[in-house]
Amino acid sequence: MMKGYRMIEFPQLGDDRGQLVVVEQLKEVPFEIKRIFYIYGTQANVSRGLHANRQSQFLLINLSGTCKVKVDDGKNTDVIILDKPHTGVYLDKMVWKEMYDFSKDSILLVLSSELYDKAEYINDYEQFLEEANRAQ
Repeated sequence: MMKGYRMIEFPQLGDDRGQLVVVEQLKEVPFEIKRIFYIYGTQANVSRGLHANRQSQFLLINLSGTCKVKVDDGKNTDVIILDKPHTGVYLDKMVWKEMYDFSKDSILLVLSSELYDKAEYINDYEQFLEEANRAQ
C-alpha cells in the first residue's frame, strides 16, 4: 500500500449563487502554510515536479481543468487524477511527485509547509530511492 499521501475533500458551501470552498491551515490543510504557488499554461505533454522533498509537505488542488499526479514512496506508486476544485491531495515529505497530462485550462494550486530551499530537494530518482529506503 502506498504511503505518504491522502486525498482530502473540502466542504462546499455553495448555494444558488455558486460554490464556495474554504481551505484553512491546520484544519483541512494538515500543516502551517508557508508558501503558495500555482502552475498553469502547461502543455499536456510536459511533466512538472519530478522530485522529492526532505522537509516540505504539500497540498495540491487543481482549481480548474484536470491533471494527473504520480506519487512514489520508494516502494509503491499511485496515480491520482485531480479534476475537482473541492478535492486535493496531501503529500508528505519524502514522496517523489510528477504532475502531468495537464488540460489546457488546468490551474494547479500548491500549498507548502516550508519556504523554498533548494538543499531539501532531491532531483535524482536513484538518490531518492536510496534515502527513502534508508528511512523505512
